[in-house]
Amino acid sequence: MSPEIPFGDLRREYQALGAMLDGAIKRVLESGWFILGSETSAFEEEWARYLGAKHAIGVGNGTDAIRIALEACGVRPGDEVVTTPLTAVPTVTAVCMLGAVPRFADVSPSTGLIDPSALSRVVSRGTRAIVPVHLYGNMCDMPAIMEIARGIGAAVVEDCAQAHGATYGAAKAGTFGLAGCYSFYPSKNLGAYGDGGAVVCDNDEVASRCRMLRNYGQRARYEHLAAGVNSRLDEIQAAILRAKLPYLDQWNARRTAIARCYDAAISGDSVRPLARSDGGVCHLYVLACRDRAGLQAHLAARGIATQVHYPRPVHLQPAFAWLGLSPGSYPVAEELADSVLSLPMHPFLREDEVTQVAEALAEYCQRNR
Repeated sequence: MSPEIPFGDLRREYQALGAMLDGAIKRVLESGWFILGSETSAFEEEWARYLGAKHAIGVGNGTDAIRIALEACGVRPGDEVVTTPLTAVPTVTAVCMLGAVPRFADVSPSTGLIDPSALSRVVSRGTRAIVPVHLYGNMCDMPAIMEIARGIGAAVVEDCAQAHGATYGAAKAGTFGLAGCYSFYPSKNLGAYGDGGAVVCDNDEVASRCRMLRNYGQRARYEHLAAGVNSRLDEIQAAILRAKLPYLDQWNARRTAIARCYDAAISGDSVRPLARSDGGVCHLYVLACRDRAGLQAHLAARGIATQVHYPRPVHLQPAFAWLGLSPGSYPVAEELADSVLSLPMHPFLREDEVTQVAEALAEYCQRNR
């Protein structure tokens, strides 16, 4: 039986915006142009303007965005790229797609974000790039990370897949490093109705290389300067994203309001919300739990779905056994992977549903002080 309150429900978004989205799709179908056309160009301009970046380059998905950005920034096979072990595997998949070698720096116990002090101990003059992940909608300490990168001459490529609209000070995610990478997977704060992604940057040369690499390495038709890949944001997805973009700030504000309701329900020490950065956008609402299975069962019994982001850090995934890392290599990330639990979080949750989740959470906290 489906839970009363599912973890996410994209049908509600379509019910709210259906006529507009139908019109956007119809516009593309009637144009007869489906790849690298006017919708993609317009979205690239609008997304860059929203972020305060000079360039946005639409690609097929967020994983390709990181892979293409790394190559455009000079990363080559065998180069070392440092990132976090507490992330979705695609962050590291992108590094490996390029033939580069991932290394990890542990995370902060309060936020789950890459810890600059741990990062400074891991990087070296041999580090070609650093990929900070703005996890759960919260931004990493970018000034500290940029200082570390400058000290060793490494490029910074931000993974912004969960941080659409997030800010650090006055600057948005993706605008600190040499490039920023976005995913528009349907469940993101700004999501397509299929896969999609983008690289954003201010550097003209990096932008030019990204545009070339996404399209078989072509500078002009049938003139290939690199092997490249086939990774292009299609016109239908671009049109959908254009329709949704004006609502992003409103949706992010709603997420923040929901998070505050959940915060107010917590007491005692059986659970704690991971600290959110100023300017965060609450892509996920994540708790660190003394007894994750107990809280998950308590909520499930009350019809509330939950998920775990993420149950196993990347370095302990079988796919990366070749790195030779064992349990205990990154103890903070491993401890969080054993304890985190995500509650329902999307802007179309009804007030009664938010109240139901908050009351169930409060009840659990009272029983497990």
